Amino acid sequence: MSRVQIAIIGGGLVGASLALALQAGARERQWKIVLIEPYAPGDSYQPSYDARASALSYGSQQIYQRLGLWPSIAPRAEAIKNIHISDRGRFAAARISAADEGVPALGYVVENAWLGHCLWAALDSDVVEWRCPASVEQMQTLNDGYRLQLDDGSSLDCDLAILADGGRSGLREQLGIHAQSTPYGQNALISNISTALPHQGLAFERFTDDGPLALLPLPDNRCVLIWTREPAEAQRLYALPDKEFLEELQTCFGYRLGAIEQVGSRHLYPLSLIESSEQVRANLVVLGNAAHSLHPIAGQGYNLSLRDSMALAECLLAGPETPGDLATLQRFQSNQQLDQELTIGFSDRVTRLFSTGQPLLASGRNLGLLGLDLLPPAKRWFARQAMGLGIRGTQDKV
Repeated sequence: MSRVQIAIIGGGLVGASLALALQAGARERQWKIVLIEPYAPGDSYQPSYDARASALSYGSQQIYQRLGLWPSIAPRAEAIKNIHISDRGRFAAARISAADEGVPALGYVVENAWLGHCLWAALDSDVVEWRCPASVEQMQTLNDGYRLQLDDGSSLDCDLAILADGGRSGLREQLGIHAQSTPYGQNALISNISTALPHQGLAFERFTDDGPLALLPLPDNRCVLIWTREPAEAQRLYALPDKEFLEELQTCFGYRLGAIEQVGSRHLYPLSLIESSEQVRANLVVLGNAAHSLHPIAGQGYNLSLRDSMALAECLLAGPETPGDLATLQRFQSNQQLDQELTIGFSDRVTRLFSTGQPLLASGRNLGLLGLDLLPPAKRWFARQAMGLGIRGTQDKV
């Protein structure tokens, strides 16, 4: 029976980022880390018009800079230089610029395939072992860790198991950890588009009575579209021929980037706020979307998970020689509690306020946007939240 110190179940962006953050310290401590992932990472990166992407906050960029990874990521990272926030049919708008905030960019948009490629290439196989393609079918509690039963019939013991297997984590449910789901009554329609005018690093957040819409800049003058609607309407838009879809999108968004000329493959996702009732037990951590899954419109989900991963790595490397100690894991959770509460609260309130057609609230948000544009302290607070710098403890690290 083989045994490792840390088993990360889920080798996606969150799991691989945690492995990279632990790598140097694990080498010094002679820890072995195993990443268990059902989908094999590719050895090479292939550009694709339809590639899914993530918005990295400025704070996340600084994390990858400290890990030594940013020089690899940067060639295909599109800087968000300005954000334009508007409310359809109302006069108020707010504008946030990197120059005003004294940073080179408010954030960066990176294709997930490229970010994954950079992460996987940076992992040292002497420290981090891949079990891929492989999945964990069952977890058995031991006195000093967990026994993992893999789908190939093999078993693996570990001192610390980390569940980073996504928002619909079957293992979380198997362990009896409840996840509270609060549906938004919306689906997100996500696609890449191209426009006649260059985006010049400008991101748009446009709020309508039917739900918010975001456009985020990508390399090659593409944009990521995140369009949220109530489920039946989202399904109708999803099924439209490209020409009719572009016409409706143009009507909703307007002509700030000229004509919208091309749309790629469309993907549809039901949206809920999901929060795990437990994030730590002795020898166990729940991480990433398995711990909390947020609405995509505010762009906070992955950035929060990345900060969680860095905080966990810091606690583990400052803790006992054998990872999994409950006091150490509780310290991690305590350290991240405020960040999680504020980030989840910010994301949830922004989503709910800007998804309502109720006249009184709609008028209030219009005044709020006007105030945001006219009051520098309010604008700076909002900008720091968006950049991942508004949480106590994070500011000192980036």
